[in-house]
Amino acid sequence: MRNTSIAALCVAALFCTPARAADLAAGKEKAELCVGCHGEGGISQTENIPSLAAQPDLFIQWQLVFFRAGARKNEQMQPIVEQLNNEDIRNLGAYFASLEPPKSPKPDDDPGLSKKGAQAAAGRRCASCHTDSYAGTKAVARVAGQREEYLVKALHDYKSGVRSGGGMAAMADVAYPLSEEEIEALAHYLAHL
Repeated sequence: MRNTSIAALCVAALFCTPARAADLAAGKEKAELCVGCHGEGGISQTENIPSLAAQPDLFIQWQLVFFRAGARKNEQMQPIVEQLNNEDIRNLGAYFASLEPPKSPKPDDDPGLSKKGAQAAAGRRCASCHTDSYAGTKAVARVAGQREEYLVKALHDYKSGVRSGGGMAAMADVAYPLSEEEIEALAHYLAHL
């Protein structure tokens, strides 16, 4: 018998079933579960909680599958994703993708740090996956306009191997050699795009 991970089975079940058009109204209704942490309209007001607004549809779907399968762990997410079926996940992905992206809450207060972040992003070729505008695509996250402290946390999680699922291998390769200064600069730059 072949060893097949739970996550792979969940992904197969989600993406290999006959496709139905996502229901944005149902996604919006189900997203009420998310408002407490991820904010109204998918714009987080809570430290270390990412904004979901305008994340690519497939990125949201994959992350929910990884959480549901236990490949990605978070105490607050586990009880929520256990309630989601594949249709809910499709609807949530479509709903969050349809929202307006977050705007930077304040002007860039450290353009020099942003310049270092832009250099680090170019040097690490972040745009090759996240697109030139850092809006993400398909199963790759939107990082433009994301909460700064969340980006720092995510880069640390990738660097230490705490975060798995999705682009883990690519992100671990990118994040591992980053210095603390580069992580701070990248997060600052991306948050202010």
